[in-house]
Amino acid sequence: QVQLVESGGGLVQAGDSLRLSCAASGRTFSIFAMGWFRRAPGKEREFVADITWSGTRTRYADSVKGRFTISRDNAKNTGYLQLSNLKPEDTAVYYCATRTGTTYAYWGQGTQVTVSS
Repeated sequence: QVQLVESGGGLVQAGDSLRLSCAASGRTFSIFAMGWFRRAPGKEREFVADITWSGTRTRYADSVKGRFTISRDNAKNTGYLQLSNLKPEDTAVYYCATRTGTTYAYWGQGTQVTVSS
């Protein structure tokens, strides 16, 4: 099992930036990739970005390309999501997750990002 704890969310204004962190513990040796997802009010959970733990292959949702940057520090067992040029539409609970097999089976509790106009 892998335990994940997100942090770094908050209330910001449009155009501001935040950096979210995801601290992993437990069987971190089994992590293949870490991803970020979000759930906006009244909407389904949405894929945001992910990164492989070995190497740095990344993927981004079209809605965040050019604004968000995913990274990780394997030595610290921590992943990061840099949110830049935030828009009100980015308001959501952001979750990190890890993929040990073919699916994202382990999830954090989420951190709230609220962007005002």
